[in-house]
Amino acid sequence: MSARLKPGRASAYLFLSLGALAIIFPIYLTVITALKTPGEIARNFFLPPGSFYLGNIQYILTRSKFLLYVRNSLFVTVVSVSLIAVFTPMVSYSIARNMDQSRLYKVFYFYFLLAIFVPFQVIMVPLTLVMQKINLMSHTGLIICYLALALTQSVFLYTGYIKSIPLELEESSFMDGCSVPQTFFRIVYPLIMPMTATIVILNALWVWNDFLLPLLVLNKSNTFWTMPLFMFNFKNQYSFESNLAFAAFLLALLPIIVLYSFMQRYIIAGLTNGALKG
Repeated sequence: MSARLKPGRASAYLFLSLGALAIIFPIYLTVITALKTPGEIARNFFLPPGSFYLGNIQYILTRSKFLLYVRNSLFVTVVSVSLIAVFTPMVSYSIARNMDQSRLYKVFYFYFLLAIFVPFQVIMVPLTLVMQKINLMSHTGLIICYLALALTQSVFLYTGYIKSIPLELEESSFMDGCSVPQTFFRIVYPLIMPMTATIVILNALWVWNDFLLPLLVLNKSNTFWTMPLFMFNFKNQYSFESNLAFAAFLLALLPIIVLYSFMQRYIIAGLTNGALKG
């Protein structure tokens, strides 16, 4: 006879089940509603469709600007995350290797850390005014904002991770005649790839799903919209036909779900190593 579950473990399973249900149920509703006709939705919103109706998805792909907004989101996400994955480890490497010898680098490190505690709502109005003044209310300005805002968390995680790498590896590289940039890209950067994978996933999720910053920066024309802005304005364009809206939601979810499914195992490992090493 199998042993009874202890009360603590039973409670843990209960909370895990409730958490899984809270995540799965909205996805379930999105999928079934996207594959229903308007008549099926009117009869019962929660039951699965009688057949897989693809007319909603076809309509979104062919009769809206959905592909334009996907292209905008892909451009902003890919460029932003690529710059973050290259620029932030360079900054972190400089800080990690000099903060113990130079007070200035230590000041820079804590300066970046302090920014973590500043809510975005505090800086959004000044940020918008500055972006207007320098004429960067565009995708370029949005990418610059993402890079700047990503420095705080990324520098914190990368610095701890880089400090765990033995200095002897870099000293051997210098003895072989490598410069600092060559040592970083040939020796250090390959060793921090687990953390880079974590940073890429976290920032890709953030940039792809972000609504507030594009709302502030890309309000010049709807041709600049990213996917979250398209989702927000969907009801204004189509009087919120739920079958079409949920089809658009499903299409917008697919790329980031695929990315997360393939790379989610790096998130916990990278965060743990970055926070505890050093």
